[in-house]
Formats: sequence, C-alpha cells, structure tokens
Amino acid sequence: MAIQAICRDCETTQPTPVTRCPACSSRRVIANGELDQLTIAHLDCDAFYASVEKRDRPELRDKPVIVGGGKRGVVSTACYVARQYGVGSAMPMFKALKACPDAVIIKPDFSKYVFESGRILGALAQLTPLIQTLSLDEAWVDLSGTERLNGGPPALQLVRVQNRIERETGLTVSIGLAPNRFLAKMASEMDKPRGFSVIDRAGAQALLAPRPVTALPGVGPVFGKALRSDGFNTIGDLARAEVRDLVKKYGESGLRLHDLAHGRDARRVNPDHDRKGMSAENTFNEDLTTAEALEAELWPLCEKLASKARRDGVASRVIVLKLRRTDFKIVTRRISLPEPVQTARALFAAGRDLMKPELGRPYRLIGIGMAEIVDAEDAAPALFETPETRRLKTETAIDKLRDRFGQGAVVAGRALRSEK
Repeated sequence: MAIQAICRDCETTQPTPVTRCPACSSRRVIANGELDQLTIAHLDCDAFYASVEKRDRPELRDKPVIVGGGKRGVVSTACYVARQYGVGSAMPMFKALKACPDAVIIKPDFSKYVFESGRILGALAQLTPLIQTLSLDEAWVDLSGTERLNGGPPALQLVRVQNRIERETGLTVSIGLAPNRFLAKMASEMDKPRGFSVIDRAGAQALLAPRPVTALPGVGPVFGKALRSDGFNTIGDLARAEVRDLVKKYGESGLRLHDLAHGRDARRVNPDHDRKGMSAENTFNEDLTTAEALEAELWPLCEKLASKARRDGVASRVIVLKLRRTDFKIVTRRISLPEPVQTARALFAAGRDLMKPELGRPYRLIGIGMAEIVDAEDAAPALFETPETRRLKTETAIDKLRDRFGQGAVVAGRALRSEK
C-alpha cells in the first residue's frame, strides 16, 4: 500500500494526503504524493552545542545561550533565542555580546558533544551504513533498499528515528527528505527546529525558483554578487539560462549551477567521506620553545595535511592547533576562517596565529588539524582571485610536479614565513 502521509506524533501512516492525523488528531503530519519514493535525507541537529547545554542546565531554557570562546574568540553555536538578536555561528564574540549583552556564555565541552553526536548518528547507523557526516551535528543518509529490513519506507523510518533521538537524548533534530543530497539539505533547513520537510521531484524547481542564488551551495557573498551583476538574482534566473551560456561565463561551475538550479545533484551519499576531521602531528626529540623552532616543525605538517585534503577533495574552515607540554598536558586551540581552505599556507597562517599566545614555555609535540571538513566542491568555486585561490593554484601545480618527479622535486622556501 502506498503511503502519502505520516503522523509525526503517533507514527500512523495514511494512503492519501491529510492535514490532521485521523488517529490522534495531531496536525504534525507529513503529506506528499512521493513520500514512499524518496530515499535521500539530511539530518541536522538543532543548535546542537547550545541545545546540549540547555538540556543539562534547564534553568537556561528561555535564556539566550552562546557556546564559544572568550572575548577574543568566536561563536561556535548560538541557541534560537540568541539568534533572534542576530547572533550567528563564527561571529566574533565581541560582536555577539554587543548584539546580545545578556547572553549566557558557555565554554565548549567537545567531549560531551562528541558523545551526544555518537548517540544520534548511532541511531541512524542502525538503519543503514550509507551515512556521510558533515560534522558532529549533521549527516546525509541513503535509505535505498531498506524498506523490508526496517519495516517501512524511508520517510517512516526517519520519523521513528527522529522521535527516538528526542526521547532518548533530550535533543531535537530537523530532517529533510528529497531525491538527492542538495535538495535534502535544503529541506532540512526549511522548518527548524524539530522540523521534517519534504522536497519532491515534481515540485523542486518551483520551490527553488524564487530563492536567491546564494541559497545554492558554493555561492558565497562574492560569487553571489558577481551572479547578480550578470543578471542572475534568483535560482529561477539560472534555471532559465542556457547551459552553454553559463559554462561560457563560469566554466565547470556554470554546469553545476545549471544542474542545481533544476534540482539535480548526482553526488551519492559516500560513507568514505564520513569523517569529522583530519590531522597531522609530530613529537620532537628535544623540547622546543621558540616560535622559529615550532614553526619549522609546523610547516611540513601543514604541507602533509593540505596535500591529503586536496587528494581527498575536502576542505575546512575550522583549523585546530595541538600542543603537548612537557608535563604531557595537551593544549588545543581552534579558529574558524571566513572560507574553507585546503592549502598549506592557509593552514600554516592559522596555526601560527593560534600558537602565538601559547609561546613562552617548552613543548614536546605540535599538531595541525582540520575539523568539520566538507567536500571541496561545496566550497565557493574558484572563479575570482583571492589569497586562497592563488595559493591553491600554486600548491596544486607543486602536487603535480612532486607526483611526477618525487617529493624532493619542489621544496618550499622559508619566504612563506613572511606571509601575514
């Protein structure tokens, strides 16, 4: 029997679309003619870090909560109350406090967030191994062919797991169900928090048409401004354009824009990209104290990590520095950059800035990491010259030379240290 409606409260299914559940009278009903045909979903935890803190401290339930660093740090997550004041992720803390001076600031407790992420993603993993995480709090999932195993179509499975997560963890998630990854992620953002939205094949293009071009993945402020100057203000404008004209203007990115504007996305859910981060580190033979000595150890680690990132087709804007003191205590510092990066010079510059406040004592280990990695193709396309695009061209050329002639074919000079 086809299923076209599911009650999110009592999980009753209906063969025809309804607006109210006939079993429990709830209005929290998902109704769509393609409901039992869609298999790709995106799960996104609602204001994850802040929600964990509010769950553990009920007295904060109605207060604006910001999880992040000190006055010189940045916002990791803002709860929905704080967001009403204009506070957002990656915002400098001083700006967040200016916008919301009464906010409760909580230092991040990543061990706690990792534990809760494991519980949430573990519930998904009981449905299928085809899970691709983007970060601790969001993931794509492909539920194709799981109907018999899990006792119902993907939509019903997702309603059940959404309710289970809330019941067992006290945290809420929003889910988007669609024919592909792009539409699923867009759907998950349509009804937050605690939402469940569906974008079907038939209605995808009409839903996309009035949205601004910056709603497309990889279209940031700079690219968006260029598109608007070329007359493309909405996704519908891109959909109406001839594909050859878009390719002529924007190269391969033009073809991708054309596909996305028509709601097409051929990327599969890839568990091989199921990584929250990647890193490289080195333990010294002798303790190091000076900036010069530590930077000399940091640079080759940045080269190693960046090369791997480019090979794997990933990038990140969250860079993490790790230092181990002589008493074996570990110091970790992180920074969120304006755009995802995958070059050694970008990693080195971020790592060096993070290291400066920690100088003045000896260390026995240094490491550099990329957290919350994303597919490089989801980052802003390299259509315009920026420091990172220039670095990427250079380092990609070096990759090719080293692949052909060996790692010693090109050795970076210490001139990179002067890059501010």
